[in-house]
Amino acid sequence: MIPRYSRKVMTSIWEDQSKFQIWFEIEAHACDALANLGVIPKEAAKTIWEKGGFDIEQIHEIEREVKHDVIAFLTSLAEHVGPESRFIHQGMTSSDVLDTCFNVQLVKAADILIDDVEKLLTVLRRRAEEHKFDVCIGRSHGIHGEPVTFGLKMAQAYAEFDRNLERLKNARREIATCAISGALGTFANINPKVEEHVAKALGLEVEPVSTQVIPRDRHAMFFAVLAVVASSIERLSVEVRHLQRTEVLEVEEFFSKGQKGSSAMPHKRNPILTENLTGLARIVRGFVTPTMENVALWHERDISHSSVERMAGPDATVTLDFALVRLTMVMDKLVVYPENMQKNMDKLGGLHNSQRVLLALTQAGSSREDAYRLVQKSAMKVWLEGANFIEELKNDKEVTAYLSNEEIEDKFDIEYHTKHIDTIFERVFNK
Repeated sequence: MIPRYSRKVMTSIWEDQSKFQIWFEIEAHACDALANLGVIPKEAAKTIWEKGGFDIEQIHEIEREVKHDVIAFLTSLAEHVGPESRFIHQGMTSSDVLDTCFNVQLVKAADILIDDVEKLLTVLRRRAEEHKFDVCIGRSHGIHGEPVTFGLKMAQAYAEFDRNLERLKNARREIATCAISGALGTFANINPKVEEHVAKALGLEVEPVSTQVIPRDRHAMFFAVLAVVASSIERLSVEVRHLQRTEVLEVEEFFSKGQKGSSAMPHKRNPILTENLTGLARIVRGFVTPTMENVALWHERDISHSSVERMAGPDATVTLDFALVRLTMVMDKLVVYPENMQKNMDKLGGLHNSQRVLLALTQAGSSREDAYRLVQKSAMKVWLEGANFIEELKNDKEVTAYLSNEEIEDKFDIEYHTKHIDTIFERVFNK
C-alpha cells in the first residue's frame, strides 16, 4: 500500500490492529457457540470477551521465533485472558481464522468500493444531463465518423459503471462466506453449529463445503471484478486523455491556480490525473492472474495462495478505491469546451453526413454501389483538396440526377443525428 495512492478509510481495514481484532472476534464468537453447546464453560466464554486482548509488537516478536502468525496471536491473547485461554481455538485450524478474516476484510472493502461507484454514478449522470445535446464528432479508429453528443459519452460511461456496481454487489455476496470447519474441513473436532454462529455474528454465510480452506474460485471472481472496474476506469480516462490533446481540446482536466505542468515548459497543461488512473488500472489488473492461479491448491490445502493474498487484498482494494475517488473528482471538475467540439466538427466540411447522402441516393433509385462511388468521389476531394462537401455534391450532375439542391441540404441537418438521444437517456437512466 503506497501512501500516495491510499485513503485511510480503506487502508485501515488491512492494518494489523483491524486484522487481529477480527481474529479475536472470530475466536470469541466461536467460544460463545462452544459454550452454548456445553463444550466449554459459559463463564470461560464470558471471560474471553472481557479480558481478551493482544499486543501487536509481542505478536510479531513471537512470530519471529515460532514462524506461525496464528500461534503467535493465540499466545499473546492467552496472556491477556489467563487460564480460560485453554478453551480458545477448540477444534479449529489456522485457516478457519485466516480465511474467515480475509473474507470479512474483503466484504468491508467491497462496501467502500460500492459507495465509491455510487458517488461516481451521481457525477456522471449530472455531467450527462448537463451536456446532453452538446454535439461533438464521434470517432472510429480515431477518425471522424458521425456526430454524437458529449452527454451521450457520459451516459455510456454511466451505463458501464452501473453494470460495475452490480458486479461489485455480486462479488461481495460471493465472497461473504465463513469457514469454521477444522482440519481438512470435516468438522471432526468442532460442531458445524459453531460455524453457523460465527457466520451470523460476522454477517457472513456458511461455506457449504470447505476443504481446509474456503475455495479460491470465490476470490478469483472477486479480484476479476475489481479488474473489470479498473478497466472501466482506464477506458474513461483514456477518452479524457484523447479529448484533451492540443489538436482536439474538447475537454480538459481542471487546472488549479498555481499548478504547474512541466519543469521545463511553463505552458504545459497535462492530463496527469487520467494518465495516473491508466497506470493504477494496470496495477489492479495485475492481480488477476495470480488470484486465478490460487484456485488450484494441492489436495485439501496448501499455502501457495497466502503470499499472493497478503499483497493482493490490500493493494488491489486500496488502489481501486483511490482510483475511483480520483476519477470522480476528475469528472466532477472536468472542463468541457463545446465551441471546440463544433470547430472539430467543421474541419471536414460536413463529411460526417456522407451516410445520409448515400442512403438518400439509394432511396431515390441509385444502386448502392453507384451511390457509394458518387459520395466517395466528392468526399475524397474534401480529404485531399480541402473542397466543400455539400458544394461538390451539388455540382455533381450524377448526384443531382437523383437529388435536388434542397434535398442535399436537408441531409446536412445536425438535429437528425440527435433525434434519439432522449430515447437512449430514457434507457440508461430510467430503466
